[in-house]
Amino acid sequence: MVRYIEELQLAGKRVFIRVDFNVPLDDAQQVTDDTRIREALPTIRAVLKAGGKPLLASHLGRPKGVDPKLSLMPIAKRLSELLGKEHEVLMADDCIGEGVGKQAKDLKPGQVLLLENLRFHKQEEANDEAFARQLASNADVFCNDAFGTAHRAHASTAGMVPFMKEKCAGMLIRKELEQLGKVIKGAEKPFVVVLGGSKVSDKIKVIENLLPKCQTMLIGGAMAYTFLKAMDLEVGKSRVEADKLALATKLLETSKRLGVEIVLPVDHVCGTSPDDKSQAIDVNERAIPKDLMGLDIGGKTRAMYTQYIRDARTVLWNGPMGLFEVPKFAEGTRVVAIAMANNTSAQTVVGGGDSAAAVNDFGLSAKMTHVSTGGGASLEFLEGKELPGLKALE
Repeated sequence: MVRYIEELQLAGKRVFIRVDFNVPLDDAQQVTDDTRIREALPTIRAVLKAGGKPLLASHLGRPKGVDPKLSLMPIAKRLSELLGKEHEVLMADDCIGEGVGKQAKDLKPGQVLLLENLRFHKQEEANDEAFARQLASNADVFCNDAFGTAHRAHASTAGMVPFMKEKCAGMLIRKELEQLGKVIKGAEKPFVVVLGGSKVSDKIKVIENLLPKCQTMLIGGAMAYTFLKAMDLEVGKSRVEADKLALATKLLETSKRLGVEIVLPVDHVCGTSPDDKSQAIDVNERAIPKDLMGLDIGGKTRAMYTQYIRDARTVLWNGPMGLFEVPKFAEGTRVVAIAMANNTSAQTVVGGGDSAAAVNDFGLSAKMTHVSTGGGASLEFLEGKELPGLKALE
């Protein structure tokens, strides 16, 4: 059993909260999307309200040693704005060492200490025991609220836990487990799964795990062309995983045996190449001319997918329907997001990563039941895998 932050007595205790503040920054070192910071606020506020002293730790990017461009200083500034004047956010110049130890010890009620980027130390990702002990030495309680890194066995997500007196999960992880768990274990029918993205290989385990649980699976993105090719259809220059054709055939056969409908695009928006200069060309049939590549689902497919989503009681979506970063190939992804937002009677769950980014870009996050903060973590959870960051809390 995992204990949650609300179950612990925190007054006077230093609480190490592993958060996921891996947020995008622009060239001026300003936070451009603060979703992950906002999602951590309920847990931080709960600790402060209970009289605890929060020490926040996160990674940012993939630094090779200390990199000032990947400092958490801009995040400290944004966090301070979000928490308001009644709470002072202090910024440490490292995540371990004597200076950090003193700051943690001297922390006053109402103050928050944000540690510097964990990945400035290579020992973080190596799950080094000595580094994990140093992280643990500055706090009394460990709280993991970083769902986005729960699939990683790093020093701050798993390695330091045995050296802590008390351990628990935060409110964001609780929300993620409840919402994603409901989809896996008790989805109301009709249950529609929408899968996109570039590779079938990235989604094999998700497909295998969800096929017996859903009634319909709508496939888009480049992965659709591997399935279409497996059905002996011409897909032109579209991206195809040649080594996964047999697997795609097997998955189509499995779906028939289970009585689950795998729905594939019936038309496409194509280009001669994926770059922005490529002209968008509508192809109004399943077969794609040899000189073109599929880069989005077409109008008929959008209408069909919208109808399935409209009739569903549960919708889970992971992966864009096309090259949504390029506006002319974004319509399929946008239409799926709108269809989910409009189905107010369904549980609508967006499984992190590019899908979450798209929903945020379209301004539709608030209309979904749940938008996961974990890309890889939500994918592995949906595959049925055990996540090291959660296992450590048991």
